[in-house]
Amino acid sequence: MTTQPNGAGLLDQLHTALTRYVILPSPQAVDAVVLWTAATHAQPAWAHAPRLVIRAPEKRCGKSRLLDVVEAVCYEPLITVNASPSAIYRSITDDPPTMLVDEADTIFGAEAASNEDLRGLLNAGHQRNRPAIRFDANTRKVESIPTFAMAALAGIGAMPDTIEDRAVIVRMRRRAPGESVSPYRHRRDRPALTHLGDQMTAWLRGDLNVLERAEPEMPLEDRAADTWEPLIAVADHAGGSWPDRARQAAVALLAEATDNDEGTIRTRLLVDCRTAFNDAQVISTADLLRQLNSDLEAPWRDYGPGGLSPAKLSKLLVEFEIRSANVRFPDGSQAKGYRRADFADAWARYCPPESRAEEPSQPSQASQPRSARDGTTARDGSSRPTQITGPVPWDGTSRPSNPSRPSLTCIGTDGTAGTATPRTINSRGIA
Repeated sequence: MTTQPNGAGLLDQLHTALTRYVILPSPQAVDAVVLWTAATHAQPAWAHAPRLVIRAPEKRCGKSRLLDVVEAVCYEPLITVNASPSAIYRSITDDPPTMLVDEADTIFGAEAASNEDLRGLLNAGHQRNRPAIRFDANTRKVESIPTFAMAALAGIGAMPDTIEDRAVIVRMRRRAPGESVSPYRHRRDRPALTHLGDQMTAWLRGDLNVLERAEPEMPLEDRAADTWEPLIAVADHAGGSWPDRARQAAVALLAEATDNDEGTIRTRLLVDCRTAFNDAQVISTADLLRQLNSDLEAPWRDYGPGGLSPAKLSKLLVEFEIRSANVRFPDGSQAKGYRRADFADAWARYCPPESRAEEPSQPSQASQPRSARDGTTARDGSSRPTQITGPVPWDGTSRPSNPSRPSLTCIGTDGTAGTATPRTINSRGIA
């Protein structure tokens, strides 16, 4: 009689290994890396191949060490350092390897033009059935090359938006005084990790049909839901405390990524215009520019002396169908300016909610999430923690919730009951 693998136990073992060798920024980050690594063993079941972005502000923050552990446990690792794009393309099959890229920031830096094929692969490979089309001069035929494969990228600084928008993002940091980890030795420590990976393969490969049909209840929407669905499906399949922990990790890491993302210059401009209007219904172009250019850290300060001009402002806003006009003020005077009503649609579609409050503190790896301490969820794209008082109704714009799923809570041990309801967040972190 064959013993069924204990999925939750395997995830727990990987969790222990990660925290032995690496200091990660939060408990949710640890859970996310565990689930991403496990999900690589079931890639044929997924419609999307989430990226794992491991980034840090400086060297010696543990990026490469984390990639070492992931490489030892993940499914068929393919290290892409110094590999040609054509070799990588030829390595991806219907049962793809797991791509691992260290020092990935070099791909997107000054030499980015020479890596355009690899960038295209990393972008297209997030979704199934997005092949690269090439003409083979030898056979004089057009061929379709698969690109679908999960990928982990480690580097200094942010990756391009097209990568991070498809990724689980972990922000590493240098160890503080008093924080310590066990040294990782390839010959000594890797065999036990690869054995753990083999056990995960046996567990998940035996249930590919079940995982392919899985439709887990998601606390996210849009591309964020596509990215996190394989991880949450693995957590649900494992059981124990992992289903709730997976959803908490998804909400927390997406909120963290959104909180540090000001978006494009155009969306930043919309938010700053909203601030400039305050409660006024009209504003002159001169007054709007004065307020916008008074922010010395605004991205348009790089446009030249003085920052934005009327022409540059108009060019940025016209993409949202916002145009200047002669406007009348309450005192009867007139000037060239903008109407609040013309911004309303763009503000609703592209900007986070106006209300803001004190940001919750960031938990350490050894601490519990804020939601367990005070009943709030992670940030929803603004910086206000949101108190959940009941289930979020389905309005037809997102996947309907499954009433049989337990509600969210901070889970520390197997069997703890949930007490809160998952918050639905879209790919930009806005509820």
